[in-house]
Amino acid sequence: MIDMRNHKGEHPRMGALDVCPFIPVRNVTMEECVACANQFAKRLAKELQVPVYLYGEAARSESRRSLPAVRAGEYEALPTKLKNPEWAPDFGEPVFVPSWGATVSGARKFLIAYNINLLSTKELAHRIALNIREGGRGKDQPGRLQKIQAIGWFLQEENLAQVSTNLLDFEITPLHVVYEEVCKDAKELTLPVIGSQLVGLVPLQSLLDSAEFYIQKEKLFVLEEEHKIRLVINRLGLDSLAPFDPRQRIIEYLVQDDLSEASLVTQSLRGFVQSVGARSATPGGGSVAAAVSALGAALGCMVGHMTYGKRQFESLDGVMRELIPPFHHAAEKLLTMVDADSNAFGSYMAALKLPKNTAEEQEKRSAALQEGLKEAVKVPLTLAEHINTLWHPLLEMSKHGNIACKSDLQVAAKALETGVFGAYFNVLINLREIKDIEFKSQTEEKVSRLLDEAKTSALSVLQVCDGRN
Repeated sequence: MIDMRNHKGEHPRMGALDVCPFIPVRNVTMEECVACANQFAKRLAKELQVPVYLYGEAARSESRRSLPAVRAGEYEALPTKLKNPEWAPDFGEPVFVPSWGATVSGARKFLIAYNINLLSTKELAHRIALNIREGGRGKDQPGRLQKIQAIGWFLQEENLAQVSTNLLDFEITPLHVVYEEVCKDAKELTLPVIGSQLVGLVPLQSLLDSAEFYIQKEKLFVLEEEHKIRLVINRLGLDSLAPFDPRQRIIEYLVQDDLSEASLVTQSLRGFVQSVGARSATPGGGSVAAAVSALGAALGCMVGHMTYGKRQFESLDGVMRELIPPFHHAAEKLLTMVDADSNAFGSYMAALKLPKNTAEEQEKRSAALQEGLKEAVKVPLTLAEHINTLWHPLLEMSKHGNIACKSDLQVAAKALETGVFGAYFNVLINLREIKDIEFKSQTEEKVSRLLDEAKTSALSVLQVCDGRN
């Protein structure tokens, strides 16, 4: 229904379906996305008889890796571009289809479409865009920010200009860097910045990274994920043009698993206990050890909160701001290991069901079993390692924490110690059937060392607590 001969708009484009990227979000590799891009491009060209180009990780040459490079000249340049052998499409014939144009398919990291609002003109917004975008004003005048595309435009319906950007890799150039750089240029031009706008979905980590920037910059004490997201919404003005609902805009929140028995940590406490007691090998001791450890970490966090901000412990605020975060982060991490233990054991059980009729099948099954056992060993070993990072902050908390919470610290010490005990026994039982002698020896030595450390550390915490009245 789209006819490119009649199309007008602000955004660069070269076809009715301009670009169709495949992006790894969860449980998929970039290589699989490249395969998807190729399959899609081939089918589109065949069924609609239109030219299709590949870009990004799917590009077949470096000159086509960048989307702006492939789209250069846009729709209007296609009749001439398609006659150039260097720009023959990757799929389809080099024939101009007036109503359609051409399509670009590919695979890439998650792109964030992000606009900063200015009370300005299009021309001034575009001047800032040229300053910050990676391409700058050309080869001799590159911009300041890597992996950033940007243009300036004007929104008639809002009566304001925008520096419209694409973040091609937010780990290289984060959201807050783009916002702060635009603010810096706007200040030099005496232009007011009035918030910003995210278009489409955004990865959770990109918002958390920006939250950490403002937490460090302003010396704030913010731990909860929800509070960090609220902080970013406020500091970047993400709700300046429309409400910003994290549940509808953050990709991880949209694709998270349904709350069901498939995930242990989403069950009620009663449901988890019943699952442990059911006629099933999972969840077992490993999951219980992880859950107990998470509770131990949570108790350490609680004691910190029961100390921080209280007038009688005002002198300890700085200490608590150092001690609380490790417990907070560990509690979340240890919770994920409740399911990780069951999933690892599930891989071993799946290997047991593999066919073993031929010598080749038997060899494949044996290799899968060994890999499953190693995975089942790595999870509790990692659990013990995470727990043991908490002994120093727990010892410090037992020295300085609210004395009224002494029993909570004692329970926390024994809970964390129990977690390491659980990890130790789970490692040993799975090591028995592993044939890799070197792996067995190194792992057993490591987990024994972790257990000894836990015993000694837990005893130290209990002794400190006993000495406080």
